[in-house]
Amino acid sequence: MVVRDYNTELTYIERISANSFRIKKGFQPNMNVEGIFYANSRLEKLMFDELRNSCRPGMTGGFLPGVKQIANVAALPGIVGRSVGLPDIHSGYGFAIGNMAAFDMSDPTSIVSPGGVGFDINCGVRLLRTNLFEKDVKPVQEQLAQSLFDHIPVGVGSKGIIPMNAHDLEEALEMGMDWSLREGYVWAEDKEHCEEYGRMLTADPSKVSMRAKKRGLPQLGTLGAGNHYAEIQVVEEIYDKYAASKMGIEELGQICVMIHSGSRGFGHQVATDALVEMEKAMKRDKIETNDRQLACAR
Repeated sequence: MVVRDYNTELTYIERISANSFRIKKGFQPNMNVEGIFYANSRLEKLMFDELRNSCRPGMTGGFLPGVKQIANVAALPGIVGRSVGLPDIHSGYGFAIGNMAAFDMSDPTSIVSPGGVGFDINCGVRLLRTNLFEKDVKPVQEQLAQSLFDHIPVGVGSKGIIPMNAHDLEEALEMGMDWSLREGYVWAEDKEHCEEYGRMLTADPSKVSMRAKKRGLPQLGTLGAGNHYAEIQVVEEIYDKYAASKMGIEELGQICVMIHSGSRGFGHQVATDALVEMEKAMKRDKIETNDRQLACAR
């Protein structure tokens, strides 16, 4: 792959508004469409610093700069429109974090790639609105924080406090949120706020490797490590009253709980297993990508 200096790289990136940038074809090899990303001044600096550092002699290893990853996705077969970087864009696995792309599945050359999901499958953020206010929590905030640490396993190697055996895990994988409802961990109305009402009816645990199940068995109900968190938050300002009211947020000072977590070792192993199959498919179908982290199949 051609290595260019930073100033040459910049000739392929064009500012199109105060907060958006176009990545021209040719920035990375075989681009089928252009790229675009959105960034405020702070994120803009981080994005271009990332690119500048990658141009330094001897810089190898680690993730590619986010702008390069956006461009590599633009080179995938069957992509339509543009490869898009949303305002949280930063380097990730294959796809940049915040990188989105659409593929025309009527195109026989189109692909699917686990790199579009990454290793922390189903990683996401959920906001829980409570009936409490800041005045209710302030006097007991230290006890509340300690209670969270006592009841929510966190960190690398943490194990869940939910009693589980292999059969339980099989049921949880197949039933999804219905399993949590049966076991008393959620309310029925919680399903209304989840994709597919919390259960994919075609879920088939037999497609998941024993290695993945073994890694996931002790981790159900854990928060994990990295930037995953359970956070007590206070509503300080409401920007969109209509949207906030739909979430039950109507007053300043309300207490919310935000949870950021994913699928831990289970999801990581599922992704690893899928990538092995994708690499086989690439050899079989003679598919080439700019980055092996974008391993894919038709």
